[in-house]
Amino acid sequence: MTTEMESARALPLAGILPPRRSLGVLSFIRQLIRRRLALISLIILGLVAFGAIFAGCVSPYDPMLTDGYRTLEAPSLAHPFGLDKPGRDVLSRVIYGGRISLAVGVASVAIATLIGVPLGIMAAYFGGKLDTLTMGVIDALYSFPSLLLALALVAGLGPSVFNIMIAIGITSVPVYCRIVRSQALSVRECEYVLAARSIGARDWRIMARHIWPNVTAPIMVQASLGMAAAVLAEAGLSFLGVGVRPPTPTWGAMLNEGFPLLQKAPWLSIYPGLAIFLVVLSLNIVGDALRDVLDPYLRRSRGTAL
Repeated sequence: MTTEMESARALPLAGILPPRRSLGVLSFIRQLIRRRLALISLIILGLVAFGAIFAGCVSPYDPMLTDGYRTLEAPSLAHPFGLDKPGRDVLSRVIYGGRISLAVGVASVAIATLIGVPLGIMAAYFGGKLDTLTMGVIDALYSFPSLLLALALVAGLGPSVFNIMIAIGITSVPVYCRIVRSQALSVRECEYVLAARSIGARDWRIMARHIWPNVTAPIMVQASLGMAAAVLAEAGLSFLGVGVRPPTPTWGAMLNEGFPLLQKAPWLSIYPGLAIFLVVLSLNIVGDALRDVLDPYLRRSRGTAL
């Protein structure tokens, strides 16, 4: 008795196997870094990630250390980003705040992917009542404003980094589910999927071996854009006062603390706001570059600089 792969090779149909359009790791990296803005964005994200991971070595001061005699001190050589109202170094707090933002971004994307991708694939593959029920729930979640839904979840679960990750991850599930479902609906009708069905391959094997690999490209793009949205959502929740409890440094909480003192001490809001702007912009540029590289219709033999 022939195996599944032997039977698939024996079928006299053209185009049974999925088209091999993968770029390869080296070619993928080469085309990505050939785009100047994408390269600059990757460098910025790398520096932010390095500072967040090694904040204890990079940060010049303890972000919790206060100095009651030097409050609201303007930027200087000793304190390039100045001091806040309790006398804490703003630069150190911006560096440590990157830990929260990046951790929330990565974790929320992971949660949304682990929930949304399987739901989208199963809804598209099986169809029928499962598809109707799944998309009904997804559309109901999608109808709520994401920030408002995350605000309600955090208010119910309690303010903490873990709960913020869960809240933002759940609010992002509908986006991943809808994207994967739309891609899987077309992939399930391909000849290689029909061939796998005809030789008796199990459903989970078809979804894992044939459908999932062919819907990864849009997920990679959405993951980059989703991280940007998660950073903004975490900053918004912290600015509204339902994020991580103070005095833990977060960019959104720093904006909240600096807002009443915007005219007297603008550096309290400028630097955390600039950090949010650079990270979100860099993630969006990387997402656009990933789309150009991974999309076979946009891919060109010679990559052009963005």
